[in-house]
This record gives sequence, structure tokens and C-alpha cells, in this order.
Amino acid sequence: MATVIFDLDGTLADTGGDLIAAANSCFVSQGHGDVLDPVDDKVVAVNGGRAMLILGYERLGIAIDDTIIDKNFHELIAYYEDHIDDYTVLYPSVENALQGLLEAGYKLGICTNKPEHLADMLLRRLGLRHYFGSVIGADTLPKRKPDPYPYEIAVERLGGDMARSCLIGDTKTDHDTARAANVPIILVGFGPLGQEIQNLKPDAIFDNYDDLASLVSRVIGNPVSDPI
Repeated sequence: MATVIFDLDGTLADTGGDLIAAANSCFVSQGHGDVLDPVDDKVVAVNGGRAMLILGYERLGIAIDDTIIDKNFHELIAYYEDHIDDYTVLYPSVENALQGLLEAGYKLGICTNKPEHLADMLLRRLGLRHYFGSVIGADTLPKRKPDPYPYEIAVERLGGDMARSCLIGDTKTDHDTARAANVPIILVGFGPLGQEIQNLKPDAIFDNYDDLASLVSRVIGNPVSDPI
């Protein structure tokens, strides 16, 4: 069965504003104000909560250790869970693209480094959960991307065929995951990483979800119905 696995943050939806707001909530609670910019710092948001916290403390000139980051990370997650879709928006044509892939016969899943319960929550808030037969998050398994194991399980839970699957993502982590799994990688061209995406030399890059179906067909072929 032909299978398409998607990353979530920065791939299906622009979640940077809410992620940065969650990090800033930690700094505000300590009397520092908003340290991170919701536009200029989107590039660090793709690297996760700890990366945002580290950058913020570096800007403040405050020495930190893992204990401080861990404590703030738990606060960040708690805030984010309560404000998960204040600013988050789907990229244009995402739902049409997902519906079209399903109607064509592809199986769809999610493989993200977002905690699974938050990924599931966000997908439901965005009205996308029903498109995906599997959701693998950062804490679903003992390993996370760029290890290929989460991707492999996302495909397996759909009854898919690794040899006829691909990953849709937006970062080097997604690229490295696909390469480790020996599957094609299609990256978005509209994210904050800019030229870095070109430098990764993925199998395809798209700037509009209207173009995704043709690229998927090109890299893994059209779905083949199971024999009767």
C-alpha cells in the first residue's frame, strides 16, 4: 500500500507563533518580558522548546544548566497545551491535498517530534485528525526522529509498504529521517529555513500544496489496489 507520512509543525501548519509564545511565557513569568520574536525567531522554533529557551537565556546573558532548562520546559509545555492554537494556522490548500491523496488511495500518517498527546490535540483542533490513520509523536516510542524507527512504525501501523512510502517535512531532521529509512523525502519550500532546504537536496520541494499530489506520485508511484 502506498503510504505518505507527514511531519506536523512547519509542514501542515504554521505553529511558530504559539511555540514562541509558550517560550516567552517562561521569560515573562520571571520578569524578563518577551525575549523571542514571533516572526524573526520562527527558525529556532522548528528546533523545539529547549532550543527556544536556550536562545532566550543567551540573549538575556543568564547562565543556565540542564536543570533550569528542564524546569522551564515543563512550564512551556503546560502553557502551550492551554494555548495550542491561538495563532496556529493551516497552510493554504492543506485539506484539499490530504483529501485528494486519500481519494487517490494513499494511506496517510503523522511522524512528529511533538509529544503525541499534543500532536493529537492540535490535529483535532485544526480539523485534520480524521485524515491520518497513525500518529507517532516524540514520546510514542523509545526513539524519535531522525532515527528511522518512528517513521517505520508510522508506516507499519497503516499496513503500508516502506518501499512505497515517503516523508513530507520541513527540516533537516525530516531529511535525515527519510535518508536513514531509505525512503524519498519531499520538503516544503515556504518555511523559515530558506536556502538550507535547497542545500539538503531532497527528492522534491514544493511551494504550494496544490502541487503535492503530483510530486508524491512521481517519487513513490500511484496507489495500487490490493488484489481481490
